[in-house]
Amino acid sequence: MDVSLVQVSNISRSFGGHLALDDISFTVARGEILGVIGRSGAGKSSLLRCLGALDRPDAGHIVIEGHNLTTLPQGQLVSLRRRIGFVFQHFNLLGSRTVAGNISLPLEIAGMPRAQRRKRIAELLSLVGLSDHAHKWPAQLSGGQKQRVGIARALANAPVLLLCDEATSALDPETTTSILDLLARINRELGLTIIMITHEMDVIRRIATHLVILDHGHMIENGPTLDILGADTQSPVTQALLSETQPRVPPAIRAKLVETPVPGAHVVIRLRMGGTAADQPVLSTLGQRFGVDAIVLAGGTNEIAGQPFADMIVCLSDYSTEIQDFLHGFDPSLKVLGYVPADH
Repeated sequence: MDVSLVQVSNISRSFGGHLALDDISFTVARGEILGVIGRSGAGKSSLLRCLGALDRPDAGHIVIEGHNLTTLPQGQLVSLRRRIGFVFQHFNLLGSRTVAGNISLPLEIAGMPRAQRRKRIAELLSLVGLSDHAHKWPAQLSGGQKQRVGIARALANAPVLLLCDEATSALDPETTTSILDLLARINRELGLTIIMITHEMDVIRRIATHLVILDHGHMIENGPTLDILGADTQSPVTQALLSETQPRVPPAIRAKLVETPVPGAHVVIRLRMGGTAADQPVLSTLGQRFGVDAIVLAGGTNEIAGQPFADMIVCLSDYSTEIQDFLHGFDPSLKVLGYVPADH
């Protein structure tokens, strides 16, 4: 059985003389959360429109649940779009309708009887935590509440795929976290496949199981999020995006760093560990086994797509061959960032 829900094969899209998408290919498994990230002009919006059957690529194919969006007749395309939910950056709620009325709209268009609509609306409001807001108007809601209504509306017709277009960009950090937690719970409880378009790497780190990086219409990276973010990548585009969330050497220490080792110098390294290695007491073991002092200057242990991931800048009082070998067992891509002379 094919576990993939979405298959994107060699799609390209041009507008005038501008190539927005150039030979893009990837697959999305059922129940996966795929993050698509890139700077402005990377091609994210063009890709989203093609995935949502709002636009057709000039070349290539997009297959969702076995249906080729690029060749379907218009009538069948309309039916397939009901299997795809959209969550927008600016909510796109109708101010003339209540919360319940906004959620009801796609159900009305689909021809669902009133009694069934009421039941479905109640289920969706409970799911997004707004059961007591059914009769409020959009103007009475906070940004986070408006986005919850938008998510409920997107889920109204029980889609197989949810497309999120910068769904948290208009929200403050605390609200962003709550919306990402909600999407992760929906993915977990409903098994819903989600594709998130964003320019924020922190959003990707929190929720995406897989990652596609676009740059000027080209696909730069494609794979599991933990593999890409934990790799010692040479792509300058990826490095630039990662730099937003990576720990940095504190300025006071950076000013003292020298490139070559000197007697008695402390060593500053970058240590990255994913999976089970991130849960190990590596620095504690380092001190007990080798008698070395280890100070974390920046970073720590967090999660990427629900998996532990440690990314730290560490200062060591010694860096013998045995210590190098020990640390390389946890992080093969370990980097020495410089040396701090003892007189500092």
